[in-house]
Amino acid sequence: MDIFHVFTMLGGLALFLFGMDVMSGALQKQAGGKLQKILGAFTGNPLKGFLLGMAVTAVIQSSGATTVMVVGFVNSGVMTLRQAISVIMGSNVGTTVTAWVLSLAGIEGGTFLTDMLKPANFSPLLAFIGIVLFMFSKSEKKKGVGTILIGFGMLMIGMDTMTNAMAPLAGEQWFINIFSALQNPILGMLAGALLTTVMQSSSASVGVMQALSDTGAITFGSAVPMIMGQNIGSCTTALISSMGANKSARRAAMVHLYFNIIGSLVFLALFAIGNWIFDFPFMDDPVSRTSIALVHTGFNLAATGMMLPLSRFLEKLAMMTIPDEPSAQPEEVQILDPRLLDTPAAAVDRSFSATADMADAGRDAVTMAIGLVHQWDEDKALRVKELEAETDRYEDTIGSYLVHLSARSMNSADSHLVNTLLHSLRDFERIGDHARDLVKAAQEMNQKNIVFSQAAQEELQVLEKAVTDLLAMTTACFRERDLAAAHRVEPLEQVIDDLVRKIKTRHVARLKDGSCSIEYGFVLDDLLTAYERVADHCSNVAVAMIEVSEGSFDTHQYLTDIKSGADDDFERSYTTFREKYRLREEKK
Repeated sequence: MDIFHVFTMLGGLALFLFGMDVMSGALQKQAGGKLQKILGAFTGNPLKGFLLGMAVTAVIQSSGATTVMVVGFVNSGVMTLRQAISVIMGSNVGTTVTAWVLSLAGIEGGTFLTDMLKPANFSPLLAFIGIVLFMFSKSEKKKGVGTILIGFGMLMIGMDTMTNAMAPLAGEQWFINIFSALQNPILGMLAGALLTTVMQSSSASVGVMQALSDTGAITFGSAVPMIMGQNIGSCTTALISSMGANKSARRAAMVHLYFNIIGSLVFLALFAIGNWIFDFPFMDDPVSRTSIALVHTGFNLAATGMMLPLSRFLEKLAMMTIPDEPSAQPEEVQILDPRLLDTPAAAVDRSFSATADMADAGRDAVTMAIGLVHQWDEDKALRVKELEAETDRYEDTIGSYLVHLSARSMNSADSHLVNTLLHSLRDFERIGDHARDLVKAAQEMNQKNIVFSQAAQEELQVLEKAVTDLLAMTTACFRERDLAAAHRVEPLEQVIDDLVRKIKTRHVARLKDGSCSIEYGFVLDDLLTAYERVADHCSNVAVAMIEVSEGSFDTHQYLTDIKSGADDDFERSYTTFREKYRLREEKK
């Protein structure tokens, strides 16, 4: 083997690793927000969590990405440590899919069909189809599929290049001696762990081993310990990612490590004892790509079968390793974890969930503040102020996070969602501010013993019912991403504007006949202004949802069109809401 073979091997390795990275990234981008929905759909059922973790990893072709997402979810409070354990176990099995795809190169047969199943034959064609889709298609989805095919083609071409460059090693005695030494279980395990740690991917390290297996130097005796070591090395990514996270997230990374260490040690011991007793005849036989894939999958399935019922033991072991300090204050859950930025689809969905939580906090603050207008309660007033401060914290955190997220590569659906969030954040924060304004008005009414007339109270109650209904409609349509419901927000906002104008007109009439004072009027005006502005911000959120979904940001034109009578749906909804929220004298 000369220096040019080494250059070719390194080039093949570069293509292989880059292709795997491109394919994995494209798969994650195409999966979009489905990633968190899948991982968030699990229950306390360990088997379901295992299957979901396996499915996600099989789709995105990266157990490292899955475990980093899990650590991020635990750190954000989305997932508990117990729920994370089974997902982590599933990711170990899901990552074995790559080895089976790479093993296709070992298919034998002289027919056209069997030849076409070999990656060396079909991967150049896939890469060509991929580049055609990527360069000439206008559809983002087709471009994404093209990127996946390009990545897969590069991966396979790199694998084939590595294999060909390594062929001369079959006659090198020093190379054979290295793998003979790795039949020592401890050395083999350490070598596998080191290889995976350096490459930061168990799929990649198993792929390199499969390429080396074509030299005939790797035997079952050296392959089995190396595969088990590769599983231990795959924990490095999650351990590094957990640095700086809260205790629960660090414990999740430790669970991943303990699962692989315990599983590897137990099955390596069983393998060594079995060989000592039965003297396995295949120990010195060369291992094939298919055999490596079989051992890799079989070991992970067996380890999961053993450890899944012991998930609570793993949880306790992680908690013993990273214990709670008796005098320590509870750790603050991070709203958004920076680790998820490496998986933009998951980061987008977490940002959306956090913004929806922010919207709920603003809605609750306004609803509680409205109650204070009619019956003052010091504790509830304090709670409103806390909720308002919470919306401020949400805005700062989510806004900064979205700035970083906007620079990442996303599919169009996720990009549109980020735009919606950027448009809506300020409005949700301002809704919280108006709740604080309502508290100030309510406090003034309590201190000055201001009580509105029966007529004024009834009018306010009609308006307040419309405002609370509008808030509930807005937060619900935002969380559910319900565009049909979003179209009903603007008609109700228009009705609220009408109610505010009518109540102000009636207040002026009461001033003229002396049934209301100027001082009362100031407080009433503060209340009406706050209610009207809350409704305006609800309108802004709904319009942003609609405009972003349609790829347009001309909000003024949109509102002008629907209010000019050009939209029949708007007119029908407006008429319905106007009848529902009539002031008493107007009722038929």
